[in-house]
Amino acid sequence: MPPTLALEFVSTIRARRTGVTDSLEDAEGLTAWILAHAGDLGVDPDAFTVTPRMREEVVALRQAIRALFARAVSPGPASAADAARLPAFEPSLALVNATAAAVPVAPRLEWPPNGEPAARPVPAGPAEESARIRAALAAAAIDLLAGPRREQIRACPAPRCVLYFVKEHPRQEWCSVACGNRARAARHYRQHKTG
Repeated sequence: MPPTLALEFVSTIRARRTGVTDSLEDAEGLTAWILAHAGDLGVDPDAFTVTPRMREEVVALRQAIRALFARAVSPGPASAADAARLPAFEPSLALVNATAAAVPVAPRLEWPPNGEPAARPVPAGPAEESARIRAALAAAAIDLLAGPRREQIRACPAPRCVLYFVKEHPRQEWCSVACGNRARAARHYRQHKTG
């Protein structure tokens, strides 16, 4: 699983000038997000459909993973997007682990004619599509949270930002250049307003 898949998944909650938005708030949003990650999730774009139950389960998993990210950044503050609405840590941990374990995977060797061989995890047996997708997302979160990059997970401190990111450079403070600019502009405004 790409290490960014878990970050992209929890980043489906974003801040806009009008407030917090949820890319997965309806079936169309979830469909678009999953199709954009079809290769990582093992989804056939031509046969994929979202059900209301699938959307509900995926959103519950995302909230559980966001709760684990909040724990990963502590004692620093969690993302302001939904920190007050996150489920408790223990049930979140149990949900992520149960979701990942619901679909056992096995490595599959893929070797394209003009490429290098690569192993890709695939379901070890038949599995419902929703369970497969959620298991892949849970596994991506487990890989990130149990790996060496967990220590670099941060909640962006920029005004109105609600994203988590992996700190790639010792001087990196924000999730993006835009957030850094917004934070510096806010600091400049505060200094000149009080000065």
